Amino acid sequence: MILRDPVHGLVSFERKEEEIIVRLLEAREVQRLRRIRQLGLASFAYPSADHTRFSHAIGAAFVMTRLLERLRHIDPSLPYWQRTTTERAREALAAALLHDVGHGPFSHLFEQVLGGQHHETWTRRMLLDDSTDVHRVLRELDPILPERVAELVAGRHELPYLARAVSGTFDVDRCDYLLRDAHATGVSYGRFDLAWLLRSLTFGVPASEATAPPIAIDGRKGIPAIESFLLARLFMFQQVYFHKTERSCEWMLTKILDRARALLTDGTRLPGTPAGIATLARDGAITLGEYLDLDDPALWVALAAWRNVPDPTLAGLVARLQTRHLFKTYELFGEQATPRGRLDALDVARDVAQKAGFDPEIYVGLDVASTFALDDADDPLTIVFPDGAVRPLAEVSFLLGRLRGENLERVRLVFAPELRDGIKRALKP
Repeated sequence: MILRDPVHGLVSFERKEEEIIVRLLEAREVQRLRRIRQLGLASFAYPSADHTRFSHAIGAAFVMTRLLERLRHIDPSLPYWQRTTTERAREALAAALLHDVGHGPFSHLFEQVLGGQHHETWTRRMLLDDSTDVHRVLRELDPILPERVAELVAGRHELPYLARAVSGTFDVDRCDYLLRDAHATGVSYGRFDLAWLLRSLTFGVPASEATAPPIAIDGRKGIPAIESFLLARLFMFQQVYFHKTERSCEWMLTKILDRARALLTDGTRLPGTPAGIATLARDGAITLGEYLDLDDPALWVALAAWRNVPDPTLAGLVARLQTRHLFKTYELFGEQATPRGRLDALDVARDVAQKAGFDPEIYVGLDVASTFALDDADDPLTIVFPDGAVRPLAEVSFLLGRLRGENLERVRLVFAPELRDGIKRALKP
């Protein structure tokens, strides 16, 4: 199979071990990813950010083919039992393709609002449930393959370098989504030299003589490449993933789903509601089949129907989102951004909303978005120098040493646009 991709160019899966990708692409659980956008509601801020988790899954699998090429170039130095065999390569390719198969609609937002199981749990269920296509394809190749792939997706494998390649500080997931998201949003922040970074990979020092080594970076040429990779992630969070418009849209959709769940729990009938959402609101859990029927189009159809329901709050919120009459944000800095200061600011904003006749629980909120600039405590990256010396990445790189453990945080008030002037006046220093 040969595909054209805007990020990686020609993407091919032609080797014998790569046939597993071709077979898995036909699975209905994988095809469902065509109907789930990679960045949720980011297209409200970046109009071209409508790429899907399906294209990302293919990209991650392709990056894994390139990573496997590098591993096979350097693994002759390892004992045979620690090398990347055909069977292990097949597991890694499947895990790379399927790592996101359990995602629900609107990226991470669905599971955060409506509860239920985490997308990683759904991924495991799909891999191990004998009713799914992905399970059938894997089982036909090897009866133990579904469990092996599920463990690898979770970052567990007898070869640490394969486990961390699927789920780690440097993994094929991040390698693809940074480049793909940057391309789709039109920003340059997420770009890095993937080819050079892969070329600079080597093996580190194993935890013991009985274990395989982790992935490390060649100190002769890889430090700028890994710096660029990690800084690209930081910049993408700053400029794309934490964009005020995207966060505002997510806040509004959260309130919409909260309101719909409350109405459904009270027995109110909401036309157009997918069976899975109704069951989840009522019982707190849904079947695998109901979950697989949930995707972005199903939620958009529901939203269109909810715009006409008698409940003015739900209908009004949906109308605002559909017409892009979005909530505004007010970013907090300094003392206002401290834990105490942000709560005080929220109280002020809620008071303004209350006096203006708006329900402060719905039309005002506090949004805190955060990520660590470099948090590799569970998967420390090391630099290997020609003389055999091994040092932690944060000790070798001045930039990453300063960023390690630092928390990037954006604190904002989110509120209906009618309240903007009043809230700004009330919070003005």
